[in-house]
Amino acid sequence: MTDQNAPAQTAKPSLRHRIKDEFVQASLLALYFAAWFCAIAFFTFAVLREEAIPITPFGLAIIKAGLCAKFMMIGKAIFPLKVDANRGLIKSIFWHSIVYLLIVIALSFLESGIDGLLHGKSFLESIASFGRGDPIYITSIAIMYWLILWPYLILLGLQQSMGDEAVHAILFGSNSKE
Repeated sequence: MTDQNAPAQTAKPSLRHRIKDEFVQASLLALYFAAWFCAIAFFTFAVLREEAIPITPFGLAIIKAGLCAKFMMIGKAIFPLKVDANRGLIKSIFWHSIVYLLIVIALSFLESGIDGLLHGKSFLESIASFGRGDPIYITSIAIMYWLILWPYLILLGLQQSMGDEAVHAILFGSNSKE
C-alpha cells in the first residue's frame, strides 16, 4: 500500500536541469526579497518624511536581495531543511529561520558599510551606524526580516513534505482539465 500524499519518486534530473532549476529558484527568491527590502526602504523614507527619496537605497535593496537569495541557496545546500512529521513543520524550520535571519542581518550591516563608502564615509564607521546604532531599531528590522523569511521557509517545508506539484496545485490550482 502506498502513501498517496508522499511526493512521487522520479529519476535524478540532469545537471543542466538542476542548474536551470537553481537559477529559477534564486531569481524568484531575489524578486521576493527585493519587493520586501524596497518596501522597507520606502517605509523608512515615509516615516522619516524626507524631502527627496534617494534612489541608492533601492538599488542597494535589490543588490542585497540578490545576495540574500544566493546565500539562502548556499545555506539551503549546506544546512538543508528537514521536515520531521513528528515535530511538525514549524518546529522543523525554526532553527533554519534563525540561521537565515543571521545571514540577512549580516548582509544588512554590509549594505550599510557599502552605502557609507558611496557617501564618502569609512566602511567600519558606516557598519557601526547601521540602524543609527539604535538597538530598538535594529531589533525591529530583525523581526521584520524574520517574518519575511517564514513564508519562504514554510513553502520549502511544504514542497519537501508534499512535493512541488501538490504545493503548486494548492497555491495556483490544478493544471489538469476537468
